[in-house]
Amino acid sequence: MKPILFIAIALLATAPARSQPLVDPSKVAPEYREAAEKRRAEQLRQRECALKADLEKVLPRDRTAFLTQCLDTMAAGQ
Repeated sequence: MKPILFIAIALLATAPARSQPLVDPSKVAPEYREAAEKRRAEQLRQRECALKADLEKVLPRDRTAFLTQCLDTMAAGQ
């Protein structure tokens, strides 16, 4: 009984993982705006590849390779 109670408390005490919010270039100082725009574009590419991985139901063990290949393909296409 005690191990189950301990596991339940541990699961309830953990916070859900949050993804990094998208950078908003309009809220950045003008001298850093170009870098913020590049970062936002990279974040959008990463999210698009993650969505593709979800839709194709890529296994967790293969996800990194899939994302790397997806990002490389997108970079080559530009």
